[in-house]
Amino acid sequence: MLRLFALLLAVSMLVPAHAATRAWLDRDRIGVGETTTLHIETDQADAPMPDLLALERDFALSGHGSHRSTAQAAGGGQRPRVLFTVALQPRREGVLTVPALRVGNEATAPLGLTVAPAAPAPARAGEPVFIEAEADSNAPWVQQSVGYTLRLYYATPLVSGQLDQPVPDGAAVHRVGSDLQYSRELAGQRYTVVERRFLVVPERSGTLVIPGARFEGTGVGGFFDDMFGGGRRPLRATGPAQQLQVRPVPDGAPQPWLPLHSMELRYLAAPQDLQAGEAASLDVELVADGAAASQLPELRLPPVDGAQVFPEPPQVDEVFERGRPRTRVTRRFAIVPARAGSLHMPGLRQGWWDVRSGVERTATLPDLAFDVRPGAVAAIADDAAQAAFEAGRGDGAARAAGPWRWLAIGFALLWVCTLAWVLRERRLGARARVAAARSAVTADDAAHAPATTVRELMQVLMTGDPGEVEAALLGLASPRAAGLDALSRMFDDEAQRAAIARLQEARWNEGDMAQARQALREAFASGPRWRDRGKSDPVAALLPPLYPERGP
Repeated sequence: MLRLFALLLAVSMLVPAHAATRAWLDRDRIGVGETTTLHIETDQADAPMPDLLALERDFALSGHGSHRSTAQAAGGGQRPRVLFTVALQPRREGVLTVPALRVGNEATAPLGLTVAPAAPAPARAGEPVFIEAEADSNAPWVQQSVGYTLRLYYATPLVSGQLDQPVPDGAAVHRVGSDLQYSRELAGQRYTVVERRFLVVPERSGTLVIPGARFEGTGVGGFFDDMFGGGRRPLRATGPAQQLQVRPVPDGAPQPWLPLHSMELRYLAAPQDLQAGEAASLDVELVADGAAASQLPELRLPPVDGAQVFPEPPQVDEVFERGRPRTRVTRRFAIVPARAGSLHMPGLRQGWWDVRSGVERTATLPDLAFDVRPGAVAAIADDAAQAAFEAGRGDGAARAAGPWRWLAIGFALLWVCTLAWVLRERRLGARARVAAARSAVTADDAAHAPATTVRELMQVLMTGDPGEVEAALLGLASPRAAGLDALSRMFDDEAQRAAIARLQEARWNEGDMAQARQALREAFASGPRWRDRGKSDPVAALLPPLYPERGP
């Protein structure tokens, strides 16, 4: 029974430890004159703002902020969550280090930051607002993931704004992550930059035109505008269109077709020895440069003669580096040898297409060989065979011990059956959860129900970033509102409209986001109050949404 419990523990899913205090940068590669935001998170409820004096040697600091909330703990219940933020502007080029910082009783890990020479100023630098667009490849292959980055520059404070990207004909467009916000000095002016990232996946070869993005908002003017012009003025900008020449799938290309910049496979952990009938863990990592997780094939080991392989759910980490997606997939496999002796495990092989060189390549893992030791089940079976032999000879002592040996065999069979049942239930449970999630989404879309409940909105207001808060608010309306300005006009409650205006001001004008969150919580605590459908909308929408709001 002790062996049974040990085996069940070995093949059960491991719960990753939560890092109580951590730090990260929203961008780890920037240019001179730009800023990056340092985030410091801890679960120490009473932790004060960290001492940032060590940063001032290499960075100019600005935009300090803090946010305290609660988050769902892994084992249920609530845990405190404190988030500190500060904008860092490097004082020089090169590879800089953000040193470890003391946070209460703990410390963060050092971080690296690459500072490149200042990029050339965009042609429209000097204007109050303009848009810059950049694709990471101008000649991609069919189904290649093209990183597409929009940057909205504005030199005047914004009260509200709406940035839309039209969908090109002949390509799929997916928004990646949340907006980044930083500052950059151009043509003697300090600009706030909002960076929005997309994946563009061409569906056919030929010329692909990505229409220019559009921005419409309201800015706050200077002193004379306040005296003579009311202090507010409309702002509009249109970005440049991008033209890509999409190349077709070459003859004889590997299947499945997987165009990438690079692919790497490696073993993260491998067992030192194996024992028959007992599970051992094998961890495999795949890193793909140039593809989202949805485009990658399932990470599976080849069949192993003489052993069963039970894969656990993969762990996926997607980031956006150097203008394109980079995906890291790790997966643990439980290897259960069926018998003692030699075991040969063939290495995984995955073909892919090198988009830079235009040639086929293969990522491989080396074969593994093990000497499998006899396990507990084999030892019990040997004892049972010996007992049967002795019983056949008529040995009285063996006959007396016979019932206990058969009982041991029964426990061994129960052990094997329990293992098979646990692994089967885990796989069926995972499939059932995925199917239920897909069914829920389909039913939600079919019924045109609001995508956000009041309870979900309250949770997002506690833990979400400004982009997630905006998405949650837009999801209150059914059909979904085209933007926050359009959503505000749908409410019949002045406090709710004022709370949305405060969110817009905090997001676009670097206001107090904590106060904006609190205003939203108070205004929407009892749910949205919609305008009577019979009443006319006093202000018509100026610009219909051109980018589908529902994204991955």
